[in-house]
Amino acid sequence: MIKQQANLDWMLKDLAEGVPQTRHVVVLSADGLRMAQYGTDHDTADRLAAACAGLQSLAGAVASELPRSDGRMRLVVIEMDGGFFYLMAAGPGAYLAVLADEGVDAGLMGQRMRDLVLRIGEHLSSPPRQDGQGTR
Repeated sequence: MIKQQANLDWMLKDLAEGVPQTRHVVVLSADGLRMAQYGTDHDTADRLAAACAGLQSLAGAVASELPRSDGRMRLVVIEMDGGFFYLMAAGPGAYLAVLADEGVDAGLMGQRMRDLVLRIGEHLSSPPRQDGQGTR
């Protein structure tokens, strides 16, 4: 697990430093548990991860209303005063979330997030918890 965490750390750092205006990068499980982070403290990362669990659930419910959809969320982008929020499916039961300032290059961010998910998808999967045991 420590080697996996170290791999995620440098990969998340690469995303954050490769896209100017990136503020926070968080990897989370589908149930909102922080798995890895870069550019933020644990409390902020935990709050973002918890919020993302609700958001991915909502996006999945909306997706299920499309006739040819499998009901799974791939990408959510929210533009707000001061910046952008991105949430991307990143493997079975895992998501990649990014919070960026308003000057971010949205196209570059989307591409870098996709590249990261493709490169490290196996590191980002979160197996279902059993018997109340966490994934951390």
